[in-house]
Amino acid sequence: MSTMYDVIIVGAGPCGIFTAYELVKTSSAANVVIFEKGRDIESRECPKRVTNVCSGCKPCNITTGFSGAGAFSDGKLSLSPNVGGRIQEFVGQSKAVELIRYVDSIYLENGADTKVYGTNSQVIEEIKRKATVANLMLVESPIRHLGTEEAKKIYKRFQDFLLANNIEIKFKTPVKDLIVEDGKAAGVVAEDGSIYRAKNVVICVGREGASWLSKIIEKYNIPCDNNRVDIGVRVETPNHIWKGITEHLYESKFIYYTKTFDDKVRTFCMNPGGYVAVEHYDNLAVVNGHSYKNIKSDNTNFALLVSKHFTDPFKDSIKYGKYIAELANMLSGGKVLVQRYGDFIRGRRSNEERIRRNSVVPTLQDAVAGDLSLVLPYRIMLDIKEMIEALDYVVQGVASFDTLLYGVEVKFYSNEVKVKNNFECLTIQNLYFGGDGAGITRGLMQASVNGVLIAREIANKL
Repeated sequence: MSTMYDVIIVGAGPCGIFTAYELVKTSSAANVVIFEKGRDIESRECPKRVTNVCSGCKPCNITTGFSGAGAFSDGKLSLSPNVGGRIQEFVGQSKAVELIRYVDSIYLENGADTKVYGTNSQVIEEIKRKATVANLMLVESPIRHLGTEEAKKIYKRFQDFLLANNIEIKFKTPVKDLIVEDGKAAGVVAEDGSIYRAKNVVICVGREGASWLSKIIEKYNIPCDNNRVDIGVRVETPNHIWKGITEHLYESKFIYYTKTFDDKVRTFCMNPGGYVAVEHYDNLAVVNGHSYKNIKSDNTNFALLVSKHFTDPFKDSIKYGKYIAELANMLSGGKVLVQRYGDFIRGRRSNEERIRRNSVVPTLQDAVAGDLSLVLPYRIMLDIKEMIEALDYVVQGVASFDTLLYGVEVKFYSNEVKVKNNFECLTIQNLYFGGDGAGITRGLMQASVNGVLIAREIANKL
């Protein structure tokens, strides 16, 4: 026996949430269900934050559940259409700005902080001047910081709103497959074999679902592009060396093309006063970071990511990224490796004694001292070294021997799904793709905007 809906949404991250939210606003009579692999937001508790020991929750509460991975780990809203995705390619710059303002107003209505970082043009110009001398590019983007604990409260309000407006949410219910009939999406099959039918299907599974989405793409021969994975480390430094930047920008986004290989390296997900964290993708421990609104550490952490694009004959960037993560897990006993930058550039393994006497105290207490050169390819290691040297010109102290590098950080993407301007699949009618997993967005704000656009498109048909 099957159940019939107007809209099935796969994934309760920001894209899925805002698809449902906008459908409530525009088509309140629509019969909508969200399938979410993880738990409801109240049940999303990571035991490690209390015990300092990863319990191996399945699925991981950091990467799955209502609000998705990005909101639960930190919660930053980039208010520029030039950061966090490709929405402007679909709707144009002015429309993207309008949509960001609309979505931002919804976040504000639900409790987001009114403070915006990155609006002091005089400070920004001075940072850009220093960056230019070091061959770095500063990407300007005003940011509204939610914080891990405040983000949870805000998304709890979204969850309550959806449930109060008859949006059905099936938690802990992974989707196994699609139903496609006569070239049209007709529903989904849950992992337990249950069949759910719908007039429209929206897939917005996020990066955690990238591996699953790649299988769906292959099975249904869905056109895609961009064989990519981002691999790197999370860097941890003292707060005080970044203060001149973070008190104005909160998060600085730098892009660098390396001297030796001309590879693109970027900073990502900066957390002033934050904490390095572990998250799990398909049972692999990888590193991430987050920051609370009101609880601060003495350190600032951020990722350095090297973007790797593969060409024929190799087509499985996710497998490559997992292989790197598996090496790190093998050496660390299923945990995260940590290495002093001084040891990293000397080609020697960090040991517990040197980590103990290090001036930068690790916020990830169960990280295992080790040697990242046994994990990362030489090319990626050199890219990271050259990026740190460039950053040290802008922020003196980044290249300190006591700076900590955690590995590995990997950002998985399914191959970028090719869609129409309304985000509908090119080859299957009534099937829509959105969010980070599909390669359309790379952040909370644009994922949320993506959901609004998909909802408006579907509403026109209901």
